[in-house]
Amino acid sequence: MTKWSPCKRKDFIKKLKKLGFDSPEAGGRHFYMRYGTYTLTLPSNKEYSVPQIKMLLNEIESGTDKKISIDEWNNL
Repeated sequence: MTKWSPCKRKDFIKKLKKLGFDSPEAGGRHFYMRYGTYTLTLPSNKEYSVPQIKMLLNEIESGTDKKISIDEWNNL
């Protein structure tokens, strides 16, 4: 079984693009990424911790109805 691991911000953005998100847009203090009508706010730290990644993926799942498994996430 694969494990969750921390992820650099650049790698996180690349994975979201592979899932169909648009490029990051500046706005206020944070950058945003859009998937259709859903907008995800990106934290500005350079590396995301495991709990932070899980929280962001849960947000994506509730906003887009896309279920992302750990295996799918690690293979992106």
